[in-house]
Amino acid sequence: MSLKPAKVTKKKEPKEELQKPKGTRDLLGSEVLYLDGFIEKASEIAMYYGFSAIITPTFEKESLFTRSIGDGTDIIDKEMYVLRTKGGDKLALRPEGTAPVMRAYFENGLNSKPQPVMLYYAGSYFRHERPQRGRLRELRQFGIEIIGTSKSIADALTIHLLTIILKEVGIKNYTVSINSIGDKDSQIVYKRELSNYYRKHLKSICADCRVRLKNNPLRVLDCKNEKCDLIKAEAPETLSFLSNDSKRHFKEVLEYLDKLSIPYTINTTLVRGLDYYSHTVFEIIPEAKDGEEALSVAGGGRYDYLGKQLSGKKDVPGMGGAIGIDRLLETPGYNFPCPRIVKKPKIFFIQLSYEAKLISLTVTEILRKAKIPVAQSLSKDSLGAQLGKAERLGVPYVIILGQKEALDETVIIRNMDTRSQDTVKINDLTNFIKKIK
Repeated sequence: MSLKPAKVTKKKEPKEELQKPKGTRDLLGSEVLYLDGFIEKASEIAMYYGFSAIITPTFEKESLFTRSIGDGTDIIDKEMYVLRTKGGDKLALRPEGTAPVMRAYFENGLNSKPQPVMLYYAGSYFRHERPQRGRLRELRQFGIEIIGTSKSIADALTIHLLTIILKEVGIKNYTVSINSIGDKDSQIVYKRELSNYYRKHLKSICADCRVRLKNNPLRVLDCKNEKCDLIKAEAPETLSFLSNDSKRHFKEVLEYLDKLSIPYTINTTLVRGLDYYSHTVFEIIPEAKDGEEALSVAGGGRYDYLGKQLSGKKDVPGMGGAIGIDRLLETPGYNFPCPRIVKKPKIFFIQLSYEAKLISLTVTEILRKAKIPVAQSLSKDSLGAQLGKAERLGVPYVIILGQKEALDETVIIRNMDTRSQDTVKINDLTNFIKKIK
């Protein structure tokens, strides 16, 4: 008689409950409309100011970010999602928007187009960090980039445009926290002084900052550990080590903000969390409810050396900033706009002097409020070059603002077909344009 083994019945494993990954969220119904409404509102405002749209892939080669953002940053060391394809390529879900846009700028030949190239975009970005109020692992941003000009008006326009967007969606009370970390020469001197200072306090700082001090000294100022707060508060200030060019650039940016009545405070420890920044860095912080911490909803900076880091060729100056949409939608006062249709620009705005540029953004805002979008060329100073670009774009009218007009508070309006022109007071500008449109 043969003995058969007893039949073993496998215990069924309970099925895993399928839920969204930690730090993500589903958008349903009106939430989708609120997201679309904000993106469309922000896109419309950007288009009125002469920006055009770009969409980059959700994932890129890992090296794009390690080369641009830099080792020693929290994004690279702790937060970036990296995957290896079946073919062995290392890809990363994009943690931020500027490096992909700069990659696309070179790859698509935008560097051979009239400069600067002014772009806007919106999408999802991914960082493996602790989820908290207004900060998720899949975060949505609206961003703008001005690539191809080192002029301070690009810095001012970036900050101005982001504040305009915030005001248009109900965020009236805010402060711009701003600093300059200078050019390469300024940073070399400053990093040496900062390292010397922190080495005197090695026992008092966190373990992460001891590593940052060796690999990337500027990153110690971006530390969020309370243990390092007192040391950071007494650290050397970046503004004390700026070169003459950096001082002039920062002074001009602040003059623009003063002219535009944008409230700001100078924060000498602000460096932002990305290695490619130079000169201006900023954050925009709305007023918080009583008892709540004030959190930034937007930020950015200048990145004059990123182009060379990515292309290996020459420096291409740039300036950009982004709004964190998830956090913005939770900000008190947000008015939840719904989607609507936008228009193409029919006017090219020419500015011919520094005095003209100082008031040019005010003029553009007057036109935007009257729903008159414009195109413009921030880096060109000559009339001929700007008229040439206007002709290539095929706009029917040109607004010319020079030094004399800035003093007289007037502009010249030229019909590009008949070459006739009129001088109009800035206060009467929108009424005049509506009559000729």
